[in-house]
Formats: sequence, structure tokens, C-alpha cells
Amino acid sequence: MRIPDLYTSQSFLGQIQRLSGRQANLQQQVATGQRIFRPSDDPAATGKVLELQAEKQQIQQYARNGERALAISQTTYSAISDLKKISDRAGEMGVLGVGVIDPASSQGYSTELNQLIEQGLQRINASYAGERIFGGTKTDTEPFTAARDANGKITGVTYAGAADAPRINVGENSTISPYSSPTTNQQLGDFINNLIAMREALTSGGTAAVQAAQPGLRTSEDQILGAVSDIGATQTRIEGDRAQSEARFSELENLTSKETDADLSGTIVKLTQTQTAYQAALQVGAQVMRVSLLDYVR
Repeated sequence: MRIPDLYTSQSFLGQIQRLSGRQANLQQQVATGQRIFRPSDDPAATGKVLELQAEKQQIQQYARNGERALAISQTTYSAISDLKKISDRAGEMGVLGVGVIDPASSQGYSTELNQLIEQGLQRINASYAGERIFGGTKTDTEPFTAARDANGKITGVTYAGAADAPRINVGENSTISPYSSPTTNQQLGDFINNLIAMREALTSGGTAAVQAAQPGLRTSEDQILGAVSDIGATQTRIEGDRAQSEARFSELENLTSKETDADLSGTIVKLTQTQTAYQAALQVGAQVMRVSLLDYVR
């Protein structure tokens, strides 16, 4: 009587299982376009992919930081642009106040300027996402405090912010402050005080007083223009860092694809070869494992 050898049977079964597993893996590669599903599929490539993914995650954090920095910078730009409009209007009133105007007109300009002072104080105490943008690293409280007279008019402002500006990491070895500098912040306070001086000059109706208040406003106007230019340069740098991060991220995506993507044409050839070998193994295995009743009778 012929009985199949146990070792031979197990050997064939093991071969069939390996071919079946390889066939399933190749089918999955063809279906998904990926060649790595488990670290054991390619340990070396898996290690590289993990490193690439870690760098991609860091770049994504840089991108989020860059978006926040740009939003802060845009908010700062908007506030200072509003101050520039206030400065322009105050300068016009200063020129008009030097001319021959009646007391009623002078008082009208003074009243309008008082409203502009209130608007200016609101803008220099502006915030983004709950953080004061003109207070340096001290972002949790209003950076400018105002003194008022018995009638509620602002008589002076004082800078109570920090002497340093916060910085944000927007790239590898690249940090930037999207806020205005503490020096600029102090100058913005001086601008409000110069507006107050012009308001008082217009209230008095004296030409000499208005003339005396004009140089301070002109200095503030130059400083505001300088702040606008600085913010523009900051935004340009943020955009440049973001562009570099996006380019690096795309490069990392390509490198990851090279490690993980399957060669579709080559994978299909391997799948066909494996399927042929699998069918052949099944046929051979069926012959080896076949035990008929006749074999036992014999």
C-alpha cells in the first residue's frame, strides 16, 4: 500500500501557502498601487518612510505656524493702515487750522479729531484670536492705557506692553515676528498723544498752537509709513518660507512614493508568474496527496 510521505505532504502544503500568500499580496499591490503594507514587507524602506513622514509632519506644523503668522501680520497691517487714514485726516485738519477759520469750524475739527483719537486707541489695542497685537510678548492685556479728564476725553496714552516681540517658528531654523516691534508700538502711543496735542490746539483756536502741533504729527506719519513698509517685508518673508515648505513637502511626497509605490507593470508580471506557479503547485500537490481506495486495497 502507498501512503504519501508526511514530510513531503507538509512541504507541498507549505509551498502552496507561501504561493497563496504571495499571490494575495501582489493582488493587493495591483489594487492599491502600494507595495508596503507591513514593516516586514520591506524593513529598510519602512524606516526611510517613517523618517520622511516625521519630516512631513514637521513641515505641516511649520505651515500652520506660517498661516497664523500671516494672519497676525495681516491684522497688524489692517490696524496700522487705519491709523494712517487717521493721520492723513489729522494732517488735513492741521493745515486747515493754520488758515483763517471761524471758532465754530475750529471746534468742529476738534470734535472730529476727538473721535479719531478714540478710534486710534481702539486700533492700537487691537487683538487677534484674543491676543493683543501691539503689546510685544505681553499679549494678555491692553498694551495702551488712557488717562481721561472729567468729561471723558483722552488726555494721554501710555505704553504698558513688553520690550520684546513674540517670534514664531515658520521653517527649519527660521523664526519670524509677525507683530510690530516694541519701538513701533511706543511710536503708535506717541502718535495718539500727538493727535491729542493737535486736538487741544484746534480747541484753543490759536494758529500758533496748531503750527506747533504739526511737526509731531508729521513725525508720526513718517513712523507709520515705516511700520507699513516693515509689515510688508515681513509678509513677503512669511510667503517665501511657506513656498519653500510647500516645495519641500512635495519633494518628500515624491520620495515617499518612490519607497512605497508598486511598479504596476512589474507587479502584474510577478502576479501572473505567481498565479501560474500556484496552479502548478496545486496540480502537483493533488497528485502527490491522492490516496485512492485502490491503494489501500493493494
